Amino acid sequence: MAVVGALFGKVFLAAFNKEIDWLDDAIHCTLHTSLYVPDQDVHDYVDDLSNEHAASGNYATGGVQLAGKTITYTGATNKITMDANDAVWAASTITARVAVVSDRQTGVAGTSPLIAYQQSDADISSNNGEFRVQWNASGLCEITVGAPA
Repeated sequence: MAVVGALFGKVFLAAFNKEIDWLDDAIHCTLHTSLYVPDQDVHDYVDDLSNEHAASGNYATGGVQLAGKTITYTGATNKITMDANDAVWAASTITARVAVVSDRQTGVAGTSPLIAYQQSDADISSNNGEFRVQWNASGLCEITVGAPA
């Protein structure tokens, strides 16, 4: 099973427009079924999402708020790293294929920017057990700042 992660294309527009505050805002991870297909270039706010996993058991609509968020810059590699604790739903029965990270600070879907997603090529399930969205060992997101030309 392959899992790929990507930033939504308009995430930097939202960040530079002060719509995203990684450290202080309510950053959430939601789970979506195979019927949701992320469109990296078009989807920009939560109102573009569809097919979120139904609220049941330990899964609530709107997902979980990420804890342990950090952002760092490493000059030796010119990399900015955004990270957070894995998103976990304990003792849950969930089937999902896409995990989406978004800034839910406004509480309004049309003004809540999308940040990133992870998409599997097959459904991932838990059956009254832990469902975990594990971020890459390098962090949830790593951005390389270009060298001077």
